Order: sequence, then C-alpha cells, then structure tokens
Amino acid sequence: MNNIFVYCEIEDGVVSEVSLELLTKGRTLANKLGCKLEAVVAGSKLDGIEKQVMPFGVDVLHVFDAPGLYPYTSLPHTSVMVNLFKEEKPQICLMGATVIGRDLGPRVSSALTSGLTADCTALEIGDHEDKKEGKTYQNLLYQIRPAFGGNIVATIVNPEHRPQMATVREGVMKKEIVSPDYKGEVKRHDVKKYVPDTDYIVKVIERHVEKSKVNIKGAPIVVAGGYGVGSKENFQMLFELADVLKAEVGASRAAVDAGFCEHERQIGQTGVTVRPKLYIACGISGQIQHIAGMQESSMIISINNDPAAPINAIADYVINGTVEEVVPKLIKYYKQNSK
Repeated sequence: MNNIFVYCEIEDGVVSEVSLELLTKGRTLANKLGCKLEAVVAGSKLDGIEKQVMPFGVDVLHVFDAPGLYPYTSLPHTSVMVNLFKEEKPQICLMGATVIGRDLGPRVSSALTSGLTADCTALEIGDHEDKKEGKTYQNLLYQIRPAFGGNIVATIVNPEHRPQMATVREGVMKKEIVSPDYKGEVKRHDVKKYVPDTDYIVKVIERHVEKSKVNIKGAPIVVAGGYGVGSKENFQMLFELADVLKAEVGASRAAVDAGFCEHERQIGQTGVTVRPKLYIACGISGQIQHIAGMQESSMIISINNDPAAPINAIADYVINGTVEEVVPKLIKYYKQNSK
C-alpha cells in the first residue's frame, strides 16, 4: 500500500538499462517518502532475476513467470499491472519511455483512470496548494518535462488519482547500486489469477532486433553539431575531430532535420541523453530540448559565433568563432601536441 512501483523491462533475460536507472530514482523517492520500493518483472524463465534487481535497493520484487509473457505483448502485461495495482494500491508507478513503456503506460493509466506524464526529464517530491479549492496536498510527485515545443518547463502534479504515473527516457536518470547484498522480498505470483486466457490471442511469430551501430550514450567524449555547422560537408570536420579525440559524433534536432546527420546521433528530448566527461558543442544554439539531453556532461565546451547563444550560459568554456575557423585549428593543434 502506498509504495513506489517500477515496471522492469526484460530482453533476453537481462533487465534493461532504463529500468535500472528508474530503480535508482525510485529508491531516492522512496527514501524521501519513507515508503518501500517495489519492482515488477513479467516474462518467462526468470529464475535468478532478483540478482539483477535487488542491488538497486528493491524491497519487494513481484515476479510473473509464464511462457506467454515473453516476448512482450500488450494485453497480458496490461492485465498483470492493472490487477496487481488494484491489490497493492501504489502511490507512484515509473516506466521507461521506450516502445514497451509507451504502449503499456497509457493502457494501465487509462484502465485505472490515473493519468500519466510522458518523457519526464526530472522527478521530485513536493507539496501543491490548490488555491481554488483551498486545499494543500503534501508529498506529491512533481513530474517535470519541457512543454509547448520546449518553450517552458512544466511541473505536472496529480493530486487526487493514484498511482501517479510517469515515463522517463533512457539515460535521463543516473544508475547507482545501493548495495550488492541488499536483501528484499521476492513474491512469485500465479499468473493465471491475473491474466485471462483470452489475453494471449496475439502470438509473436518472429522477431528481428537490430542493435544500434552508434554508441553515443557510452562515449566519454562527444562532439556534437547543430544547425550552425552549416552543411553536411562541414559535418565531416566534426567526424575528423571525433576521430582524433577518439570521440563519438552527436547532433541537435535542427541539424538532423536539415539532413546534416542521421537521426540515431540526435541528442536531446527527442533523441538520446548523454553524460560524457567532455561535450564539445559546435554551432548549437542550446534550445531547452537539446540541453535536457546533455546538461549532465562533466565539462562543456561551446564553439559558437553568437556570444549570446543560450548554450554558452551552461558551458564551462566558450570559443567565439565559426565552426569552419575553430575546428580545423583544434584538429591541427591536438595532433601537434598529442604525439
């Protein structure tokens, strides 16, 4: 009752990164609220799955193990979550903003009439005063995300309905183990009590999963280009700089939309979130959606010919100049001095 639940996604017996990041955030929120953190896993052949989940501070793990629950299909997983939540009555539920989370989250929130905030960039606990009703609500989940095309950052609260539901993209939260020996309770449920046979009407005959060829998320150095780079040809300079620095190349949405770079390199609210040791922003103005995807970088260098560009406000170092001027010099002097 009144605990925090995290839905854990599983692929080939491994809990996804975004789920582990949400367990870390869930643990922080649970400590603040003085409640338990509970996790839900649904799939097949889940023996020993608790070893992956418990170290993140999970107090109770709900396991639903049946052949029809993997690979993911909408109806059985929805029944698992909805019927479990009717029993357990959680106050908060977190899911990854993935293909699965975007399908499952709305179904569960709609069935429980609880509402859901998608693609949150931050989650906090706080109070809310409804001046019209003259009520003050305590310890609500602040679901924070950019809105109206990123022109404002909205804080969304759900005072009356439970659970308060939010989805979060991979990489937005930081993953941290609480203790490798953290001891929690494992509850293995009888799936038949939660999922009717009619839910298994959809069968997955074949699956094709292609791994991404680009690993921006794990790169220690990211060289990112924006619309200010000017052209696809100029973007090649960023690849040269990245090659010299042993870095990955990223891009803002404006650069991707202009055709300078492929979508899988897009960083920001509608791309990936990165936390490199060094982030070099070339010709990026710094819209709020882009900043949401890279503001946690340890060091930010901005190369921009506009001294008033918003990205300069969060940069550690600003180089005023065009990408065509600055980047070839960076390549030249780095090669000279790194022998």
